[in-house]
Amino acid sequence: MADRPEPGIAAFDDPPDNPALSDVVERNIRTILKLRARSALNRTIQERLADGITSFSGRMSFVYFHCGWFGAWLLLNTGRFGIRPFDPYPYGLLTMLVSLEAIFLSTFVLISQNRLSGESDRRADLDLHVGLLTEAELTRVLKMLHAINDKLGIESKDADELADLELTTNPEDVIAEIERLRKRKVGRQSSAGAAPAGGPGARVNP
Repeated sequence: MADRPEPGIAAFDDPPDNPALSDVVERNIRTILKLRARSALNRTIQERLADGITSFSGRMSFVYFHCGWFGAWLLLNTGRFGIRPFDPYPYGLLTMLVSLEAIFLSTFVLISQNRLSGESDRRADLDLHVGLLTEAELTRVLKMLHAINDKLGIESKDADELADLELTTNPEDVIAEIERLRKRKVGRQSSAGAAPAGGPGARVNP
């Protein structure tokens, strides 16, 4: 029995391929869309609620809603419409409600950001894996080409550079070098920014 496609994911197989793109590009695009759709379907109810509230609070309609709410609240508490003010100036009840809203909204935003951060970490791990695999494959290809050149007696003008490219790149060494250079740059900037207490031509108070 054939596997049934997941709801919301099979729709990416319906549109026809774009003839201007290669089959590999089309397949990669569909794979990315399927992964994102599967990630969205696997969200819990709490995550869906947090994403929905975060999405709504990030739109201009949310701003218009608050403008109407605040305006109506202030007008009703002026006492000019035959309604006894229930929250007179300085609007303590409104301040409390807005503060509570800000607390909950910030929590929902943090929940959505934590989920997106987890997805970003997984994508970064995938990118790192693909990059390391590509580097290993290219290093292997360069070694094979070097062996072919030696077999055919072809001399390369950039033999030293080719030898450097054939070396296996360790991620730990690259990260350590980046960190070392960053610390050196920060040290130079701090040394240049710190003005000496005294120098040539400096005046000394008696």
